[in-house]
Amino acid sequence: MSNIDTFLKMIEESDNIVFFGGAGVSTESGIPDFRSVDGLYNQKYDYPPETILSHSFYMRHTDEFYRFYKDKMLCLDVKPNVTHIKLAELEKAGKLKAIVTQNIDGLHQAAGSKKVLELHGSVHRNYCRNCGKGFDAAYVQQSEGVPTCDKCGGQIKPDVVLYEEGLDQQTLDDAVFYISHADMLIIGGTSLAVYPAAGLINYYRGNKLVLINKSTTPMDSKADLLLQCGLGEVFEKVKC
Repeated sequence: MSNIDTFLKMIEESDNIVFFGGAGVSTESGIPDFRSVDGLYNQKYDYPPETILSHSFYMRHTDEFYRFYKDKMLCLDVKPNVTHIKLAELEKAGKLKAIVTQNIDGLHQAAGSKKVLELHGSVHRNYCRNCGKGFDAAYVQQSEGVPTCDKCGGQIKPDVVLYEEGLDQQTLDDAVFYISHADMLIIGGTSLAVYPAAGLINYYRGNKLVLINKSTTPMDSKADLLLQCGLGEVFEKVKC
């Protein structure tokens, strides 16, 4: 039996699946992983992406933050790929109970998933730091320079977790609950290098820990099933 056949059999035998995903889930939709080296940052920006996407940089260099954010983080014309779609189908079939994602692109919801725990927030939620009014991603994208509130003129901030900022406690608590109660945990498209998010998988107590990632991760030795390939070639085989 091949590894993918083993994976499909695990899904068939499970009814409390949780999926934990990172940037690799969305790269097949055309959203670049900003940690991958493409040389573009060095040509266009004076700082590495991790610096630009920090709370202190946002506060001190808001113009430069938004130049990068609009250019690299707002990918509003992309569509869900086969992984997003199959996960939504597994949820509809009653097998998948929750998606815990490090992504901020909203593609899981666009594919139809309902229970999505967004550890790092979403580009689709933005708020005025002064009066709290909410704005969608299109408003931010179409604004000139730093987006401002059309009600009070205050500065708008994306509801995404920047470096140096803490994760939402309720989202963390919910993620711990679903992972600790899962009979199957699928981890996909993440190097498991970003904490505290990566530490959440330690709450899994079952014996069907599946790790799908093109490169090695610190958790490879703990996986019950390891698939070192793209997510699409695995999930295209899933029948719901």
